[in-house]
Amino acid sequence: MRYWLMKSEPSDVSVDDLAAMPGQTVAWYGVRNYQARNFMRDQMRVGDQVFFYHSSCKEPGIVGIARVATPAYPDATQFDPANKYHDPKATPETPRWFNVDVQLVRKTRLVSIRELRSYPELASLRILQKGSRLSITPVDPAEWKFILGIL
Repeated sequence: MRYWLMKSEPSDVSVDDLAAMPGQTVAWYGVRNYQARNFMRDQMRVGDQVFFYHSSCKEPGIVGIARVATPAYPDATQFDPANKYHDPKATPETPRWFNVDVQLVRKTRLVSIRELRSYPELASLRILQKGSRLSITPVDPAEWKFILGIL
């Protein structure tokens, strides 16, 4: 099993939105970074654990725990010319972008980025690294266990 941190802007899909969705599950659509896509397509497996993270908001931070609910499959938004995530180079025969479905396990208290930075045990957490902008990052098992302990 692997562990991940996945960022979502709460104005797009918040943890509360996810909690209200059928099956508490959402397709993690719209990723347009090759490294993040490769994480989903090549490394994520059903059952992997996820920290659900609110980004680009007043108080960014971890707000829930989820799990990967499906293997990667082509992101349908790439084929829709009316969608902001449309990619004219993508075709159903040769998709460029993939997503997985993520299912909520439980909401948590907000663990803000400021709080995450305060723990020396998390100094290597990718989201805390200077210049880290990826929406999906792996989490080391020791970091996962530590964060679970502070929730």
